[in-house]
Amino acid sequence: MNNTTTNITEATDIAAAPALDLLDAVTPEQVSDAIKAAGGAVTTIEQDGVVRLHSASHGIGFQVLWGNPVTTTQYTDFTLSCPLHVQGGTLPEAVLASWHRTKRFARVAQHGDFVVLEMDVVVAGGVSHAYLAFAVRLWMQMMGEFFLHLRNYGPASETRGDAANAEARDAAGVSAAA
Repeated sequence: MNNTTTNITEATDIAAAPALDLLDAVTPEQVSDAIKAAGGAVTTIEQDGVVRLHSASHGIGFQVLWGNPVTTTQYTDFTLSCPLHVQGGTLPEAVLASWHRTKRFARVAQHGDFVVLEMDVVVAGGVSHAYLAFAVRLWMQMMGEFFLHLRNYGPASETRGDAANAEARDAAGVSAAA
C-alpha cells in the first residue's frame, strides 16, 4: 500500500511542475531562428503567399518544406531537404542502402538523376525551443555525415581492386541541385 501512495505522490509532483513553454506548431520565423542558432544563414522567399526558407550547411544548400498547416503561418511539422544532382547518372543502390543501414534520423531517396537527403521534424504534441534548435543542428550534422559517406563509400570488394566498385565510387560524385 505504501508503494501506491508513493506513485500517487510522484504523479502529483509531476502535475505540479511548472509548465514549459512548449511549441505544438512552428512559424517560419521560429524555424529561421533555430537555423540561425545552429550557425546557418537563412534566406526567406515568399512564393504564392507561403514563406520559403533556404539555408546551407557544409557549402551545400537546403530548404524547409512545410508539412501540416495549423494556420496559414503555423505548421505541426516540416521537412529539411537537400536535393543533390548526381553527375553522370544515378548512384549505385548500395550507396543508399549502406546509408540507411548505418544512419538514423535522415533518409535518402533517389529521383532520376537527383538524390534527396531529408529529415522530418515533428513538433505536434509539444517541443521546447531547445529541441527545435537541436533538430536543426542534428540535420546539419547529418548533411556532413552524408557527404562524408558519399566521399568514402566503397564496398568491401573495392579493397580487392574490383573495377566495377571503383566505377561505382566514381559515380558517387554529386553536386548541389540548382
